[in-house]
Amino acid sequence: MRLTILGGGGFRVPLVYGALLGDRGEGRVTRVVLHDLDAARLSAVGRVLAEQAAGVPDAPEVSVTTDLDEALRGADFVFSAIRVGGLEGRAEDERVALAEGVLGQETVGAGGIAYGLRTVPVAVDIARRVARLAPDAWVINFTNPAGLVTEAMSRHLGDRVIGICDSPVGLGRRVARVLGADPDRAWIDYVGLNHLGWVRGLRVAGRDELPRLLEDPALLGSFEEGRLFGPDWLRSLGAIPNEYLHYYYFNRETVRAYREADRTRGAFLRDQQAGFYDEMRDPGAPALAAWDRTRAEREATYMAENRETAGAGEREADDLSGGYEKVALALMRAVARNERTTLILNVRNRSTLSVLDPDAVIEVPCLVDAGGAHPVAVDPLPGHATGLVCAVKAVEREVLAAADTGSRTAAVRAFALHPLVDSVAVARRLLDGYTAVHPGLAYLR
Repeated sequence: MRLTILGGGGFRVPLVYGALLGDRGEGRVTRVVLHDLDAARLSAVGRVLAEQAAGVPDAPEVSVTTDLDEALRGADFVFSAIRVGGLEGRAEDERVALAEGVLGQETVGAGGIAYGLRTVPVAVDIARRVARLAPDAWVINFTNPAGLVTEAMSRHLGDRVIGICDSPVGLGRRVARVLGADPDRAWIDYVGLNHLGWVRGLRVAGRDELPRLLEDPALLGSFEEGRLFGPDWLRSLGAIPNEYLHYYYFNRETVRAYREADRTRGAFLRDQQAGFYDEMRDPGAPALAAWDRTRAEREATYMAENRETAGAGEREADDLSGGYEKVALALMRAVARNERTTLILNVRNRSTLSVLDPDAVIEVPCLVDAGGAHPVAVDPLPGHATGLVCAVKAVEREVLAAADTGSRTAAVRAFALHPLVDSVAVARRLLDGYTAVHPGLAYLR
């Protein structure tokens, strides 16, 4: 099988290739095509992959290209992990938002809207090209904001585009571990949108073990989300929220922490990864060792401001090893080999959540087989979650409308309607600020 990775010069590509190296099954990926607009980054990542493959028999062949159509032709799977505007764009998203006193995180609030406005047109162009050049390919989307981008691409690819995220998987595994359950044998009742979901139950042998966790303050305080949100709030919710809901439940504290930080997350990653790619200009530099060192620092500092605000301490060792590459591999194996499995994915709603229309992309457990990902029926959301999900989905729809029509009015509505932007005047200034620093938003009139 042939896998094309869009954003092939991206820093986390070696995680995907490492997962492929461990797959020895029949029908596995035998060729990987890396596509990126930056030839130097492609070269750097290619060196890391070559060192990963050293000594591994029958390692997938790797080729690189800056030609998108060439990359797509003949693909069986397309993994999309692009970053429109690069990390400099992410840093600008954060800076503009924080100057207005609102959150600039890349998938949540004003920053997520800005990122979506410049990413959706590019993702739609990719979807159209896939439909034309590789109509039988499956697209696995990891490009953020993952739910929004997956929904934009689904309008052209239908159910052949599936969004993935490692956040709900990591949450489910942490909850299972603290309950003494095998994460691979537990059924995780998770529902919401990307970066906006809740674990509402964890069933082992048919028995829901989550109430036992919620009744035990010591257990609740023993893992990442318990320390991040606090046992009292988790008991109040009767569920375990995705870590990104910290931006909603503790918004003032998080914004203050981000404004007081020496550098925003985007600026930190921009500088850190620039150091890695600069190091790779030396042909004698050990590529894999440099990448490993940089990745370890990246993972250890993930959501550092949130953890500092909550007094949550350092991340646990089990949470530093990534995870999205394992989801991607499991998804590809299930589709290509009909190895049926259950994964939490971003897919079209169909009739899963009655408060949303069938085409709305949601994040829920899915049964995956050769026919794709099939969302599992879930219980209705509680009122507080329904309100938040519907509000954020309405914002996503305004972003899609703005990207489709070039409507500046729709873009302002997207900012103004978001729960973390508290003023129409702020919304207008945000859009002015973003259009001033992002040439790619010139299409908004």
